Amino acid sequence: MEGKTKKIENKGLLQSPELYEYILETTVYPRELQPLKELRLVTADHPWSIMATAPDAGQLMAMLLKMIDAKKTIEIGVFTGYSLLLTALTIPDDGKITAIDVDRQAYEIGLPIIRKAGVEYKVNFIESEALPALDGLLECSHNKGSFDFAFVDADKINYPKYHERLLKLLKKGGIIVYDNTLWAGTVAMAEECVPEVMKARRNYTMEFNKLLAGDSRLEVSQIPLGDGITVCRLLC
Repeated sequence: MEGKTKKIENKGLLQSPELYEYILETTVYPRELQPLKELRLVTADHPWSIMATAPDAGQLMAMLLKMIDAKKTIEIGVFTGYSLLLTALTIPDDGKITAIDVDRQAYEIGLPIIRKAGVEYKVNFIESEALPALDGLLECSHNKGSFDFAFVDADKINYPKYHERLLKLLKKGGIIVYDNTLWAGTVAMAEECVPEVMKARRNYTMEFNKLLAGDSRLEVSQIPLGDGITVCRLLC
């Protein structure tokens, strides 16, 4: 069973590692493209491998990309590039991804696999903090309302700021997927039970979840895949 490692078990919210393993082995891994598998296994050796996109969440993202015929996408937080490669393999040949991350070193771990897959030409990697990069995009009027899809897996404190900018960049009917919105299940724990190291981001996440739930501009679905993802569809 290729998925039976502690790192993979810890990524999911399911309380039964055996059930999570069953889902991966039955539904996810058999359909995972070879470049994605290769990048996932390379990333497993990274000390921060827990930051990688969960493959079951990635499978849903690929389906969403296909359902809306996404061509122009944006990604905030790239790490080694699993979700970026998944997007590049999914969107059409003339599709483009704007990928923003402060850490190019992590991205370069996955870059040889992205190149070997023949999709690097679809990627515009911007080494930058996300807020100035997003503001730079908004300065060009042709970017407003032009993106089909966005994926955010970055610093939780700035999610609300990213959200407002992304809504200006996204076209009507476009989709944003936010990662880590259940924060290892701590959002449902009593505060005194939350490990100290997780408290600050847990509080940011809870506030952001409230913001999304009350945002009338969106349709929202929170899904317990990986560390929790929230899918938002822009209504207007």
